[in-house]
Amino acid sequence: MTRPLRVLLADDQTLVRTGFRLILGVDGIDVVAEATNGAEAVEAVRRTRPDVVLMDVRMPEMDGLEATRRILSGAPDATDAPRVIILTTFDLDRYVYAALSAGASGFLLKDVTPEQLTAAVRTVRTGDALLAPAVTRRLVRRFTRRDAGTVALHRDLAALTPRELEVLGLLARGLSNAELAARLHLAEATVKTHVARILAKLGLRDRVQAVIAAYETGLVSAGGSPDERADGHPDEPA
Repeated sequence: MTRPLRVLLADDQTLVRTGFRLILGVDGIDVVAEATNGAEAVEAVRRTRPDVVLMDVRMPEMDGLEATRRILSGAPDATDAPRVIILTTFDLDRYVYAALSAGASGFLLKDVTPEQLTAAVRTVRTGDALLAPAVTRRLVRRFTRRDAGTVALHRDLAALTPRELEVLGLLARGLSNAELAARLHLAEATVKTHVARILAKLGLRDRVQAVIAAYETGLVSAGGSPDERADGHPDEPA
């Protein structure tokens, strides 16, 4: 029998933690610890080893962004680290980018429905990343303000094959594995293999970091076509 998902709640508001705990409990997800600030969250992660952390941004003593950095940097390796979902009422670019750069696997606003919350926890636990649609749009717009022509292709991307570059470019547009498979006429299992290889070659935790890498390196730009690639090489057979 598969053990229940283990979640840690970090939020300085008692009512918020209570609401989240009840919502998750109804769906069979265990809340193994609660924290009222970032420092408590870091200690609770060490003590309880949760699968997922629901982390508020604004908390006393240590905010959620710093706590996320410490939690993820303190894990022996990526497989030991919990997945962190940032939950906040503040839909601001600086929070989004800072959270993702800190290693968070998801970013949701606190007005999500109970179904969206439990789905988010289960999604990031499987290794996928999750962003609210509004957050994804803001992330993309952040990079439209950059001159993609002045951004050199990151040297690490040289390790990717032309097909992997194509997959990364489409992934950065927000396509799911199923949509990638349909677009590229591949089996979904093949797409998953490509994504896994991209993450491994670039040393990335998940799809969120892959999206950031694609825009930061200039592989894709928010104003270009979905299948735009910086290298210009023809597709290679899958």
